[in-house]
Amino acid sequence: MFNINSDSINTLFQKVRKLLFSNLFNTVLSLVILLIISLVFFNIYKWFSLNSSWEVVTTNLPLYAFGSFPTDQQWRPATWMICLLFISLLTLFGPKWKWLRKNLLLAWIITIPLGLYLLYGGFGLSPIMSRQWGGLTLTLLLTIFSALLSLPLGIILALCRQSSLPLIQKSSSIYIDVMRAIPLISVLFFGQLLIPLFLPVGIEIDRVWRAIFAFTLFLSAYIAEDLRGGLQSIPNTQIESANSLGLNQVQIIRFILVPQALRIALPSLTNQAIGLFQNTSLMAILGLVELLGVGRSILANPEFIGQYIEVYVWLASVYWMVCTIMAVLARHLEQRMTINKTNFQKL
Repeated sequence: MFNINSDSINTLFQKVRKLLFSNLFNTVLSLVILLIISLVFFNIYKWFSLNSSWEVVTTNLPLYAFGSFPTDQQWRPATWMICLLFISLLTLFGPKWKWLRKNLLLAWIITIPLGLYLLYGGFGLSPIMSRQWGGLTLTLLLTIFSALLSLPLGIILALCRQSSLPLIQKSSSIYIDVMRAIPLISVLFFGQLLIPLFLPVGIEIDRVWRAIFAFTLFLSAYIAEDLRGGLQSIPNTQIESANSLGLNQVQIIRFILVPQALRIALPSLTNQAIGLFQNTSLMAILGLVELLGVGRSILANPEFIGQYIEVYVWLASVYWMVCTIMAVLARHLEQRMTINKTNFQKL
């Protein structure tokens, strides 16, 4: 039971009074803001309780999650997403078993071929064409694989931009500047509609992989700039010390530069990952029925015409939930990296 006495209540009231009602201006401003917040919450509650109809969401939950994936095979993407959620929870709360804590990175890596196997099929599973993928499954696939390919490419571009060789330095700089100057929708349009025109006859790249390729090209330029900022913040004395210890250039990059640059740039990289997840909604314009595309196709159904608010409130809630999980995971990783850095400095 909580022990609340009159002194603690009085202290709380005094703090609130000092914070919100310290003078006439603050009192009027606080009352106006409280009135606006009350009206907003009242109208939201009124709409939720009286005017909203959530049948458009409840009857289409499998469609939001799996798109047009065959009904009898929907256990496959469901299994993959449950594995992602389970590993996320293990990462956040920390397993008790030491061997499992050490192998969490391996568990994350395993989810990638597992997802491809479950979605594509083969080796005992019936093949499923990518045009039947959709919903949250496709959104997560685009996000995870684009981020996976963008990170190493961004690291290479950041290192090349710091290179002492003029040709390498200028080439990477031009690529980064060009990609940052082009709108994402233009890059996606190129990936979906123009890449097939440049391929030899008889060779075709799947639409999903063309989207991943376009996202990777675009995102890697931004990751490179974030990592370049991290690289520039590393003191030159560390590189000089590494040289004096006999480390070669590859060892300096692997053990000194890249780990510290990743730790410094982690908040920016988290923003890029969250932005990537949100930007996958642009694929609805180009024919891939991801999460937003599913919502648009449902609204085209005569049975649900006009229920825009319910659909977009639901989609906003799903995007918010996934982005929050990503932000919390990144914050947890940042705290662990800070603790490891502190422990290393104490040695």
